[in-house]
Amino acid sequence: MLAQRVLVTVILLPIGLAGIVLGGWAYALLIAVILGVAGWEFAQLFKTGGLRPANLLVIIGILALVIGRYLSGFESADWIISLVILLSITYHLVTFERGRDQAGTDFAVTLAGIFYIGWIGAYLISLRQLNQGMWWVLLVLPATWIADSGAYFVGTRFGRHKLSPHLSPKKTWEGYLGGIVWGVAGGVLLAWLWQRLGADASVITLGRGIWIGLVMGIFPTLGDLGESMIKRQVGVKDSSHLLPGHGGAFDRVDSWLWAAVLGFYLVSWLWS
Repeated sequence: MLAQRVLVTVILLPIGLAGIVLGGWAYALLIAVILGVAGWEFAQLFKTGGLRPANLLVIIGILALVIGRYLSGFESADWIISLVILLSITYHLVTFERGRDQAGTDFAVTLAGIFYIGWIGAYLISLRQLNQGMWWVLLVLPATWIADSGAYFVGTRFGRHKLSPHLSPKKTWEGYLGGIVWGVAGGVLLAWLWQRLGADASVITLGRGIWIGLVMGIFPTLGDLGESMIKRQVGVKDSSHLLPGHGGAFDRVDSWLWAAVLGFYLVSWLWS
């Protein structure tokens, strides 16, 4: 299992870094593909649980929101959101007419997938488009990973008190607090490193690294727990087996979703 995780990481990490550094269409398409796959997995999870969300509409809606965010920021959001809602309700009206008596619930899940993964996930695009956006992405996402790793290692060694016994029995308060400490330390170290590799030291400051690390340590674990809630409900361990040792794309982006939107507003409201 560990060997598989390491191999997948070694293969995918350079691709991800290249997309972040290149920016532009390369980054937008990378994010679109990742979120599109995550959206398909989201829909499949609920199908495992007996519902029938519209997989194709979930993917189309996610791609439309991501590409729209890249091309015009938030300006195209009104008509894209309106269109995907109308298309979704139309599709599920047809399925109800054809005998699907839970079509209303299916409709709700279809929209949930589009908005949770598409609208929130598109903040990965918005974060990259900020001033010094490449460095913000390289600060926000790794700080989240460091906090998650810290929570795992501290929890494994010192964990005694369950954080969320029903959603994720292995998570502990000790691990959670350890993750916050690791996130803060990671945020500072990353900010220091990026300054030396070319980031504007007046923008990517050590103090902002502390704040980023603190926020990424506290909140993105809720994204992980949110996905756990869905998987527990439908009785599966991973969103798919796409990435050996890692699960699926949704398993990988569950905390990214929270990290991206929180990071974007933290930067744009406080430091721009």
